[in-house]
Amino acid sequence: MDFIFMLTRQDRTVADCLELLDVISPLGLRHIGFKDVGVDVDRLRRLNRRIKDAGATSYMEIVSESRAASQRAARLAAEIGVDCLLGGTGPEAVLAATAGQAIAYYPYPGLPSGHPTRLGGSPQLIARHCRAFVDAGCPGVTLLAYRSTEAEPLDLIRAARQALGKARLIVAGSIDTPARIRALAEAGVDAFTVGSAIFNGQFAPARDDMLAQLRAALAACP
Repeated sequence: MDFIFMLTRQDRTVADCLELLDVISPLGLRHIGFKDVGVDVDRLRRLNRRIKDAGATSYMEIVSESRAASQRAARLAAEIGVDCLLGGTGPEAVLAATAGQAIAYYPYPGLPSGHPTRLGGSPQLIARHCRAFVDAGCPGVTLLAYRSTEAEPLDLIRAARQALGKARLIVAGSIDTPARIRALAEAGVDAFTVGSAIFNGQFAPARDDMLAQLRAALAACP
């Protein structure tokens, strides 16, 4: 299971994202991401380039709710050359905006809304969306399981896992304890994202440095 470290807090890319890459470099993280909001386009472009130059896979998560905003974010992802695009609504428009680009797109199943984003929808709806997105050409989905407002997170994860088959299941949002990471692994999740919990010191409460937080999250991975 892959750990995707998001340089984000409260669903926004942190202002010192470039400087933090130097701080975390000793860990050699292979998956690093950011949101489409929080810093300007030039900084996002530089951030993406530095992530890839370090040999890591880059991820950009779409926070915007509307289809038009998701499409604009998709065009930005294509412009700066991210490896993976997460989230958003209106997958058809996003896929059209990234056509011909080497970008793997993992949309949100369910009914995302608000900021920070919450997730509406039953396990049945999640499963239906997962099947539709894979049929549309997506290699998998990004599930906001622990942001659910209507169902138990693990019920959503199990529904998505079954519906996706061999497609990739990424879980994002509010993963803030080693127990949740272990639960994701047991449920067959392929990757998960953590951002705010690292900045808030939730993985190693007795330590205030970022490397200790990241090592604690990594230690919980199988």
